[in-house]
Amino acid sequence: MASPAPGSSSRASDERGGSGLVPLEEHRAAILRAVRPLPAREVAAVDALGLVLAEPVASRLDLPSFTNSAMDGYAVVAADLAELPASLPVRGDIRAGATGEQRMAAGECWRIMTGAPVPAGADAIVPVELTDGGTTQVQVREQVEPGNAVRHQGEDLRVGDPLVPAGSLLLAHHLSAIVAAGVETVQAVPRPRLAVLTTGDELVPPGQPLAPGQIVDSNGPMLRALALCADVEVVAVEHVRDDDDLGAVVDRLAESADAVVTSGGVSAGAYEPVKDAYAGGDAVRFVSVAMQPGKPQGFGLVGGRGVPLFALPGNPVSSLVSFQEFVLPALRKLAGRSPKLPVLHARVVDGWRSPAGRLQLARVRLARRDGELQVSASGGAGSHILGGLASAQAIAYVPAEQTRVEPGEVLAVRMLPGEIVPDE
Repeated sequence: MASPAPGSSSRASDERGGSGLVPLEEHRAAILRAVRPLPAREVAAVDALGLVLAEPVASRLDLPSFTNSAMDGYAVVAADLAELPASLPVRGDIRAGATGEQRMAAGECWRIMTGAPVPAGADAIVPVELTDGGTTQVQVREQVEPGNAVRHQGEDLRVGDPLVPAGSLLLAHHLSAIVAAGVETVQAVPRPRLAVLTTGDELVPPGQPLAPGQIVDSNGPMLRALALCADVEVVAVEHVRDDDDLGAVVDRLAESADAVVTSGGVSAGAYEPVKDAYAGGDAVRFVSVAMQPGKPQGFGLVGGRGVPLFALPGNPVSSLVSFQEFVLPALRKLAGRSPKLPVLHARVVDGWRSPAGRLQLARVRLARRDGELQVSASGGAGSHILGGLASAQAIAYVPAEQTRVEPGEVLAVRMLPGEIVPDE
């Protein structure tokens, strides 16, 4: 039997018997209620790849904009080919891009190239393959019907015809049609601008020597990469120490960003700079979510513009799964997209333990055998374990009431950003 949808557990109690843990789905729903799509703006059509269209686009041209040839050959009057072979004088060549209007009468023809305007008086194109290819006189070996290989003006679109509806995620084929239809700009929801802020005196930028008690700041690069995978613009990646004025830094970042993500400083102990910065106020709400890893979470609207602040735990795996479960859906909503992410189902190969009372987000590897997607654990369950994270491809969701994952059962899984579902 397949597990329920990710995060759909009821309100849980923690493993010590205490209450008050918030289900993952409830915390995510509260975030999404607070987030609104960014205001649409005018964007050059050629720069709108990956944006969501805010207003429908209609054609500003007839397509084709003129009657033209669908292939290389000869523009003719089809009735002139009643008796074969037919020999016709060639008045000249019409190339693609020719702008002068050409005319012809019965009993003659023009040699014409694909995409070139059909001369007035012609009603068909004879493919060059059905002729001897003559340049001054051509012999036609087969008949064609009127309209053969002729693309008539407006047969695809007329001026004002609907082209792409509002709400469409603009992809390459949309842009081709939009630009071809004479549309230069569109109204679209812009990409969200994200600022990333890591916290803690123990963190050292990548490439710098480590003193005893220090670790490399891997969350900054990871969160930046996750945002880029989500087609989000990253406007800043910064680090604050425990005694810095974190609130002031967040407010500064919120002036140019549409969302701010912090990592670390949200646990229950001392020296928690994110919690300390917003203690005593109601701008940011800190909760314990019934998930493992990623229990401590915070969210609120900050700065003068009410920018979403996502306060994530500092352990790398916790930050990653929290980004996927809370930040990514909200960024998608900011961008005008659906916040829902695709869910797959996979059968367990080797079982593992799961914590009581919390939805487990397990790092897993996937394989496809005999047409079925299969899942196995990737490393230990600790939120600090990066070796297993490096080999993981997806997150598997183990319901909060379940303490053991057994071989053969089916779990809901989501691919990690950038990972591809394996083939057979």
